[in-house]
Amino acid sequence: MNQTPPALGRGAAWFLTLGGAAGLTAALVLTIEKFALLADPNYIPSCSINPVLSCGSVMITPQAAAFGFPNPLIGIVAFTIVVTTGVLTLGGVALPRGYWAGLFAGTTLGVVFIQWLIFQSLYRIGALCPYCMVVWAVTVPIFAIVTRAALGHLPNVAVRSVINWRWTIVALWFASVLVLVFVRFEDYWMTVL
Repeated sequence: MNQTPPALGRGAAWFLTLGGAAGLTAALVLTIEKFALLADPNYIPSCSINPVLSCGSVMITPQAAAFGFPNPLIGIVAFTIVVTTGVLTLGGVALPRGYWAGLFAGTTLGVVFIQWLIFQSLYRIGALCPYCMVVWAVTVPIFAIVTRAALGHLPNVAVRSVINWRWTIVALWFASVLVLVFVRFEDYWMTVL
């Protein structure tokens, strides 16, 4: 069978497990909050903190159900797979290359989707969902880990360079999102400082 040796260090396997669990928890809470909001339109979600940090404002938009059902349902499935992958890897299970390729395809779609959601939150909806931001925060590092596991064996120089610089790229992504959030809601942040 075409298997790779354990492609991840223990730290990466732990991050898949714990980061996946954080994403799964956020997706579950968002799903529960969404169903509560559907049952009672006057319900105020626990993550509606102020005008900027407001899950309720985000949940009622069409973007919150981009495929016709609540987005967190995607997260429940996806993060369950990530947690399972982390646990298997921690257990020393060598997963086939095809599995890593499939997980890479899924995390790539996840990263593209959260970039779209970030744009929508900042520039169309005008509010941030704290639980959604947990999902954003764990998805990109998970993508970096999965990219290394799925593509680390390839001899391509460009791919190797991206893999070698993956944590710098992740750090730049976080910095960029933080700057965009600050600039977009600068007027509000200045009133609370």
